[in-house]
Amino acid sequence: MFTHQKAPQFDVKAHAPDPAFARRFQEVLGGKWGEMTVAMQYLYQGWNARLPGKYRDMLMAIGTEELGHVEMIVTAIDQLLDKAPPMAPDDTTGSTQSSEFGLQNPQHTIVNGGGAYPHDSNGIPWSGAYITASGNLMADFHLNVTAEMQGRLQVSRLFHMTDDPGMKDLIRFLITRDHMHQMQWLSAIEELKADGLDNVPVPEAFPLEEEFGEFARTFIQASDGEAATEGRWANGPAPDGGGDFRSALIQATGEARELAPGDPRLYGTNPLTETKGLVDKAKDALS
Repeated sequence: MFTHQKAPQFDVKAHAPDPAFARRFQEVLGGKWGEMTVAMQYLYQGWNARLPGKYRDMLMAIGTEELGHVEMIVTAIDQLLDKAPPMAPDDTTGSTQSSEFGLQNPQHTIVNGGGAYPHDSNGIPWSGAYITASGNLMADFHLNVTAEMQGRLQVSRLFHMTDDPGMKDLIRFLITRDHMHQMQWLSAIEELKADGLDNVPVPEAFPLEEEFGEFARTFIQASDGEAATEGRWANGPAPDGGGDFRSALIQATGEARELAPGDPRLYGTNPLTETKGLVDKAKDALS
């Protein structure tokens, strides 16, 4: 069950209209790494969690908080779109139209009547394909760290795109919560390990004897960038505790294969000498 409280988690107050920034702010609402994505991602991970207790409860708590952030950003965009220039009674010449509407998203006014919508900063609709709820908490929590990092990166960039003190304060709040949520997911990953629920590689439960040992901890040098083998990923103990990393030049170990001629009834392009015979056989079979 969900309930709604009118008062937001943090105050939302734009000090002046800014249609151009309203368009930019759409990215952290309906973009791939926006608040709609993380809210739905965390809630679906929670709803689908087969493990009752602290992990599921935590997912539901953060997903619900992120829904509140969706509303806060929508409210901010709506405020930034207040007093659309063509509607202003004192604008008889239309002089403000080009200056204030030149960089805005026209759908804000044409489609939404001066409001936000579930699209990114280029007007591309938000997609459920942005969210992941795999059923494996270790895999999902690693992606959640990435989501918070990307979200914080984007709002940090937006911080330098506005001079509105109200918007700067809201962005400071979002940046702060993204910082907390990064630490939250990193801590949750460590707790999964401590609880013995999963580890690296994901899924840990897949039998390691099914892997090819010679490839398991070998960094494949497939580029002429020689410095690649100097990294931690090519030397020293591997994180899974099963041995040390090594590096090797990429080499072909398989046998080159040629596909058999295709079914002539599919009209693909086959070897000429083969095709004639197959077409005749197909005609005979169909006659």
